[in-house]
Amino acid sequence: MVWPLRHEVMWPDMPFDFVKLPEDSNGTHFGLFVANELVSIASLFKTGEGIAQFRKFATKIEEQGKGYGTKLLLHLIENAQEKGFHTLWCNARVDKTNFYKKFGMLETEKTYTKQNIKFVILRMVL
Repeated sequence: MVWPLRHEVMWPDMPFDFVKLPEDSNGTHFGLFVANELVSIASLFKTGEGIAQFRKFATKIEEQGKGYGTKLLLHLIENAQEKGFHTLWCNARVDKTNFYKKFGMLETEKTYTKQNIKFVILRMVL
């Protein structure tokens, strides 16, 4: 259910399988619905002892700016805390870092480029 929205928002010019992760079956997938329509998604993965990464966070383009992504990310952070994680991190598109900083995430020095898009790793202590 998350793959079509991932594809539509994040990588519409890539083949559909590009948005599938080998570890998807091991993740916890979150979705926010409005009037029975999935509008925002994110997936949470354990990456170490007490450490989790959220990936593939996407909100339908026409629904962005309405607070849906904020609500979903706050719920994901709360869930990660309840599961006992002490650190949460993500790979963020550089042009989206200010959004994540509102939640207390900090940029690291780790950056990379994928499909000509610059990314930076952000992390926070829960």
